[in-house]
Amino acid sequence: MAQKKNRIRLSKLYSYACSRPSVAEGNVPVPVTGPGFSRVVYCNQPSLHKAKPFKYRSNYVSTTKYNVVTFFPKALFEQFRRVANLYFLFAAALSLTPLAPFTAASLIAPLVFVVGLSMTKEAIEDWRRFLQDEEVNKRKVKVHVGGGKFELTQWQKLQVGDVVLVEKDNFFPADLLLLSSSYPDGICYVETMNLDGETNLKLKKSPERTVELDEDSEFGNFRGIIKCEDPNADLYTFVGNLEYNEDVIPLGPQQILLRDSKLRNTTFVYGVVIFSGHDTKVMQNSTEPPSKRSSIERKMDYIIYLLFSVLLLIGTVGSIVFGLKTKYDMPKWWYMRPDDTTIFFNPKKSVVAALLHLVTALILYGYLIPISLYVSIEIVKVLQAMFINQDLEMYYPETDTPARARTSNLNEELGMVDTILSDKTGTLTCNMMEFIKCSIAGTPYGKGVTEVEKATAKRLGKGSPDTDAAVESENINGEDSGIEMTSKPHVKGFNFQDDRIMNGNWIHEPHSDDIRMFLRILAICQTAIPEEDASTGTISYEAESPDEASFVVAARELGFEFYKRTQSSVLLREFDPTTLKRVQREYKILNLLEFNSTRKRMSVVVQDESGQIFLFCKGADSVIFERLKNNGRKYEDSTKKHLATYGDAGLRTLALAYRKLDEAEYTEWNAIFVKAKTTVGANREELLDEASEKIEKDLILVGATAVEDKLQKGVPECIDHLAQAGLKIWVLTGDKMETAINIGFACSLLRQGMQQIIISLENSSEAKAAEQSQDKEMLTKVSMESITQQISNGQQKIISESNEDSAFALIIDGKALSYALKDSLKDELLRLATSCASVICCRVSPKQKALVTQLVRKGTGKTTLAIGDGANDVGMIQEADIGVGISGVEGMQAVMASDFAIAQFRFLERLLIVHGHWCYKRISIMICYFFYKNITFGLTLFYFEAYTSFSGQSAYNDWYMSLFNVFFSSLPVLALGVFEKDVPARVCLEFPTLYQQGTKNMFFNWPYILAWMFNGLCSSAITYFFAINIYQHQAFRKGGQTVGLEELGAAMYTCVVWTVNLQIALIISYFTWIQHLFIWGSIGLWYLFLVVYGSIKPDLSTTAYKVLVEALAPTPSYWILVLVIVIACLLPYFVVTAIHNSFWPKDHHILQEMMHLQKHTRDPEMWSREGSKARHKTAIGCSARVEDKIRQLKMHARHNR
Repeated sequence: MAQKKNRIRLSKLYSYACSRPSVAEGNVPVPVTGPGFSRVVYCNQPSLHKAKPFKYRSNYVSTTKYNVVTFFPKALFEQFRRVANLYFLFAAALSLTPLAPFTAASLIAPLVFVVGLSMTKEAIEDWRRFLQDEEVNKRKVKVHVGGGKFELTQWQKLQVGDVVLVEKDNFFPADLLLLSSSYPDGICYVETMNLDGETNLKLKKSPERTVELDEDSEFGNFRGIIKCEDPNADLYTFVGNLEYNEDVIPLGPQQILLRDSKLRNTTFVYGVVIFSGHDTKVMQNSTEPPSKRSSIERKMDYIIYLLFSVLLLIGTVGSIVFGLKTKYDMPKWWYMRPDDTTIFFNPKKSVVAALLHLVTALILYGYLIPISLYVSIEIVKVLQAMFINQDLEMYYPETDTPARARTSNLNEELGMVDTILSDKTGTLTCNMMEFIKCSIAGTPYGKGVTEVEKATAKRLGKGSPDTDAAVESENINGEDSGIEMTSKPHVKGFNFQDDRIMNGNWIHEPHSDDIRMFLRILAICQTAIPEEDASTGTISYEAESPDEASFVVAARELGFEFYKRTQSSVLLREFDPTTLKRVQREYKILNLLEFNSTRKRMSVVVQDESGQIFLFCKGADSVIFERLKNNGRKYEDSTKKHLATYGDAGLRTLALAYRKLDEAEYTEWNAIFVKAKTTVGANREELLDEASEKIEKDLILVGATAVEDKLQKGVPECIDHLAQAGLKIWVLTGDKMETAINIGFACSLLRQGMQQIIISLENSSEAKAAEQSQDKEMLTKVSMESITQQISNGQQKIISESNEDSAFALIIDGKALSYALKDSLKDELLRLATSCASVICCRVSPKQKALVTQLVRKGTGKTTLAIGDGANDVGMIQEADIGVGISGVEGMQAVMASDFAIAQFRFLERLLIVHGHWCYKRISIMICYFFYKNITFGLTLFYFEAYTSFSGQSAYNDWYMSLFNVFFSSLPVLALGVFEKDVPARVCLEFPTLYQQGTKNMFFNWPYILAWMFNGLCSSAITYFFAINIYQHQAFRKGGQTVGLEELGAAMYTCVVWTVNLQIALIISYFTWIQHLFIWGSIGLWYLFLVVYGSIKPDLSTTAYKVLVEALAPTPSYWILVLVIVIACLLPYFVVTAIHNSFWPKDHHILQEMMHLQKHTRDPEMWSREGSKARHKTAIGCSARVEDKIRQLKMHARHNR
C-alpha cells in the first residue's frame, strides 16, 4: 500500500542543503576489504544468512548474569568466593567423619541455609533482568516476508538482511541501513537519547539510489549487497558500500539507524538489518553484569584469614601438646586403659593422634569464625533496604516513585563513596530548555529565577553583611519564583516574565527598533519545522536542538510567530508597531551557514519583502564580539556584564547580531560560497569556513539570550552539599563540549574565575591534517603526541599556580579520551583529573563512560558511584562500585541495571549522607561486635581445652553452643544493625563532614578491628580465669559439693551471655523499646531455656539437667560470680571509651553531647556556627561560588580604599 508523502522536500531546504553535500556530489565508494571489514549482508535475502560463512548472531539480546545451565555452577562459585563459606564447607565435610565433636546436622544445616538464601536472592534479581530482556525481545516490528508484504514479527526473530518498516515514535530493533522514508528525499529524524544522552534530533538521509523504494510493494524484487565494517562499539563512524542495480554506493554514519534510537517526526522508514543482537553498536557498548561485593565484605575475607590463622595456631599448639601428653603421659594414666584404646589416643601413634586432634580442634574452635554472621548481615541489609524503600523524604509524588534498593549487598558502600560519576541529560537536567532572560540594547529583561540562583540566594541568606551585599549585587530576590510569577498557563520552553516587552509593550521601550530586530533574529535564524494543530490552530516546533526550539517559542510569545516554512522562505506573523496588529511577512532564505563546534555560530542570509538583504547571526559571545564593526559595539560593555551575570546563574547564553548587505556585495560573496559548497574533496569544509568568514564580519550587536537547561529541582543544592561532604563529582555526557560546559556552570561544577584545562583534538591542526590524509598510523601518532602534550601542560599549569584559592576544571572530549585512556597515558590522565576540582567528559560513548569509571575505581582504589537514567549509562552503572539509576523518561534500562533507584538526582544527598552514613556505621560496628562476641565465647573453649589437656572435651553442652548465635546473642546485634543512629538524619545533613567517617573508613580499619578483637580476648580471659579460680578450691553447695563440668560450663556461659549483651548496650547510641526488648529478652531467654531444657529427662538434657534450678540458682556465689565477672569484662571498654571521648572525641561524640545539652534549641547560633565549620572546603557548588564572590567583593573593597 502506498504511503502518503510530505510535499516539501525537506533535505532541499536551505536549512539543510547549504552545507550538507549529497552522495551525488562526488563522494566515491571506499575499498571495504581486509581485517575489520569482512561483513557481507544480502539485502532482502535473510535465508542466505542461515549458514556459514554468512551466518551472523540472532537479534535475541540477554543482559542476565545466569541462564538455566550456568546458574548453579556460577552462583555456587560466587558464594564460595566468601572465605568463611569455604571454611564451613570444609568443616561440614569433616562433620561426616568420627573426628567431629558435633553432629553433622549442626554444621551442614546452617551452611545450606546461608548459601541457599544468598543464591535465592541472586536468582530473584537475575529473573528481573530476564523479564526485562523478554519485554524487549518480544517487541514487534513489521518485516518483509516476501511478495511486497510486511507482517508483524518479534524483534528476537529478526535476521541480518531482513527489510523492516519502522513507524513514528518506535525504537529501531537492530542497526539498520536507511533505505527510504515518508519524506520524498529519504530523510528522517532520529532521537539518540538512549545511546549518547543527547536530546537533539539527528538528521539521517538514505542513499539517493534507494529513495524511490517508498512503498511496500516495491520490495518484492529488491536485492542488494552490503559490504561493510565488522561489529564495533564506535557510535559515530560507519564504513561500507551498497551494491545495488550495478552501482556501488558509499555508506556512512548518516545512513545508519542504530538500535535503541527512536524515530521522530517521520511517519515511517524502511531499512535493512546490518547488525543484529549483540553485534549492534549499543550492545557492543554494553558490559557484562558484574558481581559486586562491598569493600567491607572483601575486607571480611582478610579478617577470616586472620581468625583462621589464629584458629590454626591454637589448634596446632593444642595438637602438639595433646600429642606429647598422649606419648609421655598416657601410659601413666592407667585408668584410661592405654593398652586398649583407639587410634585417637594411642601412645604408640601419638603423631597420628595429634594430627587427628588438629582436625577435631579446627571444628571445635570454629566458633571463632561465625557462619551466623553472614546470615545476620543478610537479614540486616534486607531490613536496611526496606527502610530506604520506605523513606518518604525520597518519595517523588509526581510520578508516584519511591526510592528502591534493588540489591541489599551494597548498603554500607553508600557511606564510603569518594567519587560520583554522573550523566547529564535526564539525570541533572529535565531534558527541557526554557527561555528565561535576555539582554537587548544594553537593557536586561526577564525576572525568572533559576535553580542556581535559588540555591545561591539560600546560601547567601545565611551569611554576614558581606553576603547580603553580594545578594544585592547579584540582584537575587528570594521571592522571585520564575514560572509562578505569571498568571498565564506555563508554555513549554518559555519561562520569561517581564511586562516591559510582553503583550506588545516593547514598542514603548526606548530602543524599540533594536527589540524588533532582536525578536526577528530569534524567529528567522533557526532550522525548526513548524507544525500546526488542525483542531486548535496552535503552532508547535520540531527543532534539531531544544534550545533552538525555545528561541522560536520565545519569539512567538513575544509577538513574532514563525508559522510556515517553504522551500526557500519562512513566514512570520509580526506585531506591527504602527497598526498595533499582527501582520504576515515573508523572508526569503538565501543561505544558511550552520552551527558547528569550530564555528560556534550560525547565520542566515535573508531578503525581506522590500528587497533588503540581511545577515542574521547568533553564536558564542566571544565569537560574535570579535566580528563586530566599530559602530556596532554600542551595547558591548553592558551586554558583557549581563552575560557574566547570566553565566553565574547557570544559564546558556548566545549573542545576537546582524548586518545589512547590498546586492552587489551579496552576489559576489554568494558566488564564492556556491563554489565552496560544490567542491568535492577533503578541503570542502575549510573552503566553506573561509567563505563564511568573508560575510560574517562588521556585525552590529543587538543583544544576548539566556536559556536555562532546566535542572531538576534541588540539583545545585544537592551538588553543593555532596561537595561539602567531601565527595568529588565528575560529569560524563554525550553532549557537545559547549553544552557540557554550560551545564557545568548551571550545576556550579564550574564558575567564573575557575581555570579550565581543555583537552581536545579539535584545535590540533596536525591531527586534522592526518585525519584528512586518511593515514591511520600517522593520525594515531600525532593524536597521542598532542594529547600527551596537553595533559603535561595541564599538570604543569596546576603545579605552577601560586594562588591557593585557584581552582581548576578538566574538560575532555570523547575523541581525546580514546587516546588518553590507552595504557601508556591513562595514569597521567587520572593524576591530572584528581588534581582538578571538577571533571567534565563530553561527547563520550557508553563504553567510554564505563572505561572512565573503571579508571577512577581501579586507579584511586576508592569507592565510586555512577548515576544515570538511560541505556547509554548502563555500562557506567555496572562498572562502578555502586550504580544508581534515575527513574526518568528514558526508559528503565538504567534502573534495571542499577543497585539503587531514585526518582530525582536531589535524593542522592539523603541516600548517601543519611542512609549511607547510618548503614556504614551499623554494618561496621555490627561486624566488629560479632567477632568480639564470638572471640569472647570461642576462646573460653580453648582455655578449657588447655585445662583438660586438649582432650577434645567441650566446656559447654552441645545445645548451648548451637544456640549461642541463634537465640542468646543474635537479636541485639540485629537491632544494632537495623536501628542504630549515632545522630538523627537532620544532623547528618547539617553537618555533612560526618560523611567522611565512612570515606576514611574510620570504623572498619585494622586498628579498630583489632581493638575489638583484643576486647574479646580480654573478656574471654577474664570470664574463664575468674570462674575457674573462684570455683576450683571451694565448696559450691551446702552439702560441700565442689563444682563439676555442668556447673562450671553453665556459669561461664551465663557470664558470656550477660557480657556480650551488656556490651552491645554500651555501644548503642539510639535506644528504642526494640533494643531493650532484644537485650533483656536474650538474657531472660537464656534462663528460661535453662529451666525448660533442664527439666527434660537426663538422657536428652545431659549436662543441663536441673543445673539452674537445683545447682546454680540456690547458691549466692553463682550470682556474685556473674556480677563480678560481667563488671570486670565491661570495665576496660568503659574506661577506654570514657577517656577517648573526653580527650580525643570524634565528630559524632561532640554532636551527641551538644544535642544532649540541647544546644540546637537553647543556643541555635552556636549550633549554626558549628554547622558551618563542619563542611569540607570545596571549589565547586553554590557555597564555593558565594565564597568566591565574597572574596572578590572584599578585594574590590580593599582596592577602593
